[in-house]
Amino acid sequence: MPAQIIETNTTPFNRLDLDPVTLDIIENALRNARIEMDATLVRTAMSPGIREQGDAFPLIADPSGKMIVGQFGSFIGGFLKSFEGTIEDGDMIFLSDPYSCEGAISHSNDWLVMLPVFKDGRLIAYTAMFGHQSDIGGMVPGSMPIEATSIFQEGVRIPPVKIWKKGEYNDDLMKLVMHQTRKPDWCQADLNALIASCRVASNRLIEMAERFGDDVYYSATQELLARNHRAMKALISQAIPEAKNSFEDFICDDGKGYGPYKIKCTMWRDGDKVILDFDGTDPQSAASINFYLNENMFKMFFGIYMIMVFDPQILFNDGFYDLIEVRIPEGSLLKPKFPAALSGRTHALGRIFDILGGLLGQGTPEFLNAAGFSSSPHLFYSGWDNREGKKADWFQLFQIGFGGIPGRPLGDGPDGHSLWPGFTNVPNEFLERYFPLRIERYETEKDSGGAGLHRGGNGIHMTYRFLADGAIAIHDDRWFVPPWGVNGGHPGKRATKLIERLDGTTEIVGNKVEDVEVKAGEQLHFITWGGGGWGDPLERDPELVGLEVRQGLVTPEGARDYGVVIADDHSVDTSATDALRAELKAGRGELSLFDYGPGIEALREKCEEETGLPAPIQPSWDTQRQGQRHG
Repeated sequence: MPAQIIETNTTPFNRLDLDPVTLDIIENALRNARIEMDATLVRTAMSPGIREQGDAFPLIADPSGKMIVGQFGSFIGGFLKSFEGTIEDGDMIFLSDPYSCEGAISHSNDWLVMLPVFKDGRLIAYTAMFGHQSDIGGMVPGSMPIEATSIFQEGVRIPPVKIWKKGEYNDDLMKLVMHQTRKPDWCQADLNALIASCRVASNRLIEMAERFGDDVYYSATQELLARNHRAMKALISQAIPEAKNSFEDFICDDGKGYGPYKIKCTMWRDGDKVILDFDGTDPQSAASINFYLNENMFKMFFGIYMIMVFDPQILFNDGFYDLIEVRIPEGSLLKPKFPAALSGRTHALGRIFDILGGLLGQGTPEFLNAAGFSSSPHLFYSGWDNREGKKADWFQLFQIGFGGIPGRPLGDGPDGHSLWPGFTNVPNEFLERYFPLRIERYETEKDSGGAGLHRGGNGIHMTYRFLADGAIAIHDDRWFVPPWGVNGGHPGKRATKLIERLDGTTEIVGNKVEDVEVKAGEQLHFITWGGGGWGDPLERDPELVGLEVRQGLVTPEGARDYGVVIADDHSVDTSATDALRAELKAGRGELSLFDYGPGIEALREKCEEETGLPAPIQPSWDTQRQGQRHG
């Protein structure tokens, strides 16, 4: 039974024709309301992940639940169909269970609040915000256990409940939830920040409706949706062929020694509609790398990619959803069956963007991007800080790392950037002030960006010196399967993690590990991967390569991938460069559209030699049990 909306004013909205100036004013007011949601959040949250890095995502929707401004697309329509209860003025919904909202949030660390906005007894909008909580209980600090085989091991799961009911706060519910977390002070502050952000946006929407009138405000939201539909319909007809294109990429491993895991998507156009079919994607994993992909979320990913590549001026919203059909096989890595573990879904989530780029770029190579920093690598560090003989305090760090953005048609990929454009780094001063560690290096990893006419962005080499005994966990990917280059560009360099122990030895650790003990004085080298290159590297300006050598972005040895010879004084040896480029051109074949590197089996064969780690074992699945069987 769908949710019941309780309104004391049931007068329907009138759809009016609007002049362009009024529409433009309301559109920008909505954009500003979203920005104010973000500003409110970061000023009132406490955890580094939200306060410093911005790991939270806002939404403003119309009365039917369609997103007008936001980032991930709206979950509200699906929520209203499945929520067995009432929605009334003064209510606010709170949830964190991905299985209760069809994957609109994709792991239990993301806490979501949704506020129905009423004006004069009539529902005029919804606001919502979700953010990543640093700890929600479960097996390990940070609540993202690599060893989890069930979502029950990953911390508290909150079904859709009313945190506010008719204006009354559910204090007992909050006491129960906060009792499950190792960091109740952070979680309570972050939740209050989510609530405040939704209320700020609600106030702004009511102000807009009061200024312009309810019908004008409503009509503006519907015109923004319709405008997006028209624009996306034109883009689809121009950019998407009727012939089927397929693309596949991989998650390197599951943290338990098995991998890689394939994600495959096939795309074609049927009339005005795009079909995106994930048939051929591997079955769900027994580990926590599953990603419960909400179909509407993927539609929004597709729409954002199309808009950013072909027409960045369009305000993306939910208006085009009927133009896209998404098919995801049940029981696959992208639609696992309950109670599959989900906490490590960030790698598959990020890889979706590489796959979209590969699909959309095959027909238009001039718009094709290479594979880039398609993940959000996590570092967890926790323990008891008893330095200087003081009373031991529990500390717990959750930090998101940055890497290389892919080479692009219009230029080089940025160095050391986040997958998500709005994320920022945690200042080193903040880390050193609030945690027992010292940042001894934060710099670009030379040569990690793939060579090309447009270079892939470099990854980051960050060195932590631990000042207290504790344990770390790492969630990262692209250590086995490299990020591919395009149009003749080379793949980017893979990720690496090293620990310098007190006894002078250096230990190579995996990119998905947990509960690794570290001692005060030991160092972790957290090296992320670079983006793939775009275009023929032998066409890159030699003087630009020489400049990047002097800037510390490329080494003299790495310059040879561009056919550039660097002299002892770090200038370009022009005659030697001309000779080397001629030799390289003569010895190579035709440039390929995609350069994936040597292939999976060759990577397996040389894995330990090249990475210092054993190659992952290819997983196998027992289709009768619809689960994974290793062996």
